[in-house]
Amino acid sequence: MKRCLLAAIFLVASLAAAPAAETPSELKPFVRGSWQEMLRSHKGRPTLVHFWGVTCGPCKVELPLLGQFMKDHSEIDVVMISADLVPNLPGAARTMLEKAGLGSAENWIFNDGFVERLRFEIDPSWQGEIPRTLLIARDGTVTTIEGSAEVSDLEKWLVQQNVAAR
Repeated sequence: MKRCLLAAIFLVASLAAAPAAETPSELKPFVRGSWQEMLRSHKGRPTLVHFWGVTCGPCKVELPLLGQFMKDHSEIDVVMISADLVPNLPGAARTMLEKAGLGSAENWIFNDGFVERLRFEIDPSWQGEIPRTLLIARDGTVTTIEGSAEVSDLEKWLVQQNVAAR
């Protein structure tokens, strides 16, 4: 009996002393109204919003570059939105974000059977092509990059944001 009690105490102490396992990145469900919610929460801050998908070849190449960009530029907000048209798989999306260094970004996943409505809320002219990046300035001005975003273009935009802040 004493051995069981000692073993239990040792086990509890070991678990308490062990470093906590890193929790996987949260994927917020992107539903009707999420776009306005996201815009309100980042108002006045330069924000990079990237639409991507697990089945998108260019996205797989671009995600690690965006992860490094986010690491190098903590002064901007980074929002990742998985907007795949094919079954949007949360597990695969989380894995890709973690591997790319984007686990700590604000991560969303389309979660509405009527994705056209979600796209229309974001931009009525958007047909769903990914990758797609929106650069939102402090004043709310939006610059859209269709296709893969070049890091050099992101850097130029970032310099403009810093100049505008002075």
